[in-house]
Amino acid sequence: MPLHLLSRRQFLAQLGAAAALTRARAAGSDDSLIAVLNDTHIGEKQPAESPVPANLRHTVEALLALPQRPAAVVINGDLALKDGQAGDYVHFARLLAPLRAAGVPVHLTMGNHDDRAVFYGVLQAERPAAPVVESKHAAVVRLAGANLFLLDSLKQTMITQGLLGEAQLDWLARALDAEPGKPALVFAHHNPRLGGDSVHFPGGLEDSEALWKLLAARPQVKAYLHGHIHHREFYVHEGIHLLNTPATSYVANKSTSTTGWTLLRLGAAGMRVTTHTHLADYPWNGVAVDLAWRA
Repeated sequence: MPLHLLSRRQFLAQLGAAAALTRARAAGSDDSLIAVLNDTHIGEKQPAESPVPANLRHTVEALLALPQRPAAVVINGDLALKDGQAGDYVHFARLLAPLRAAGVPVHLTMGNHDDRAVFYGVLQAERPAAPVVESKHAAVVRLAGANLFLLDSLKQTMITQGLLGEAQLDWLARALDAEPGKPALVFAHHNPRLGGDSVHFPGGLEDSEALWKLLAARPQVKAYLHGHIHHREFYVHEGIHLLNTPATSYVANKSTSTTGWTLLRLGAAGMRVTTHTHLADYPWNGVAVDLAWRA
């Protein structure tokens, strides 16, 4: 099931009354547009104007100011500051409330700085009644031009490495096989360890080889998108595009990277990837790259 962010309890209480308004506001969305954020790292006690929450707030404002709003906003893990405290998720939900109020669907994955149980305790509507994978936060989001497969790579809170696990990989294989005719974009917080370039450092997925064997064998899989590294790099491995998308919160080295978010525009034969940075004059800002689907 889609992981629609419904925010905190007070927003949930208003859901029924607001349903018609939500549908009307969502009518201006573009089904070919997907916004990607990751590594928001929101903390309960961050001052409102400090960079990390301000970056997320400005990103939400930018999304709402688009001529047409995305059909999906994916926030790809490390939602919380450090170890997934309840107050972190309360603050996170508050910052995203304008998207929910505008009827923009928001989908969330788990990263190594998240705590799944605490997350479900605060954002109770995010807990699926019947999980597709037990103890994992995974789902498929179906759009007109592609299916988005959202994976949970959280192995353990505050453990840098990620792990999908055999059960989730089995589910992913079945889910992909059930819909072979539509492009599939796979999202998970952690980078795969495939070697050969700087992005695939050892802090990534422990079961990268099993994942990639599964993905490469299914031609409908066109791209894998991850965060975790707080940088921006694009690669291709066995015909599949690898997108390391910018962190929304902060970077380790300001001389080589910056914060931002990504807009995907789906097409029949590929997608256009546009990077938006919080620094207006940064060289990446507004840069669009066209990526063609593998056969």
